[in-house]
Amino acid sequence: MRRLSTSATLLLKIFFPTFWIVFFGLMTAFVVFTGSGKSPLVGNLIFKAGFLGFFLLGLVILYFTLLQLKRVEYDDEFLYVTNFFKTYRYPFHNIEKIKESNFLLFYTARVIFKEPGSFGKKIVFIESRQKFEDFIKSKPEIATQLIELAD
Repeated sequence: MRRLSTSATLLLKIFFPTFWIVFFGLMTAFVVFTGSGKSPLVGNLIFKAGFLGFFLLGLVILYFTLLQLKRVEYDDEFLYVTNFFKTYRYPFHNIEKIKESNFLLFYTARVIFKEPGSFGKKIVFIESRQKFEDFIKSKPEIATQLIELAD
C-alpha cells in the first residue's frame, strides 16, 4: 500500500487535540472553580465565562477540522481509509470524485463516495503533495475520471 495523506496526520488528529484538550481543559477547570478571593482577574465572572467560551469554541473547531482528518492509502484495486483505530477499504468504482483544495501551505482532498461508507459519504485528508502526484501518474485512468480541482 502507498500513502496519499501526509505523515503529519497522526500528529494533527491525535496528539495536538489531546494536548490542547488536556492543557486548556485543566486551565478552564482551574479558572472556573477558583474562588474570587484568590485573584481578582480569575475571580471575575465575565473572565470565567469568556475562558469557558474560548475552551468550548476550541473544542468545536477541533471537532470540525482536525478530528475529521483521515489517513488514506491505496493499492491497485482499493482505497484504504483509517482513523487510526479502524481501517476500511473502498474499491475505486465506489468513489464518485476526489476534490482538491489549495490552502497555500497545504493541500486537502475530499473523497466523495457514491454511497455512504463507514466514515460517511465523504472523507477529508491532507495530501502529501508528492505522493498524490505519484498516484496521479501511476493511475492516470482513475485520476482523469475522479480528480477535480476545487475553486
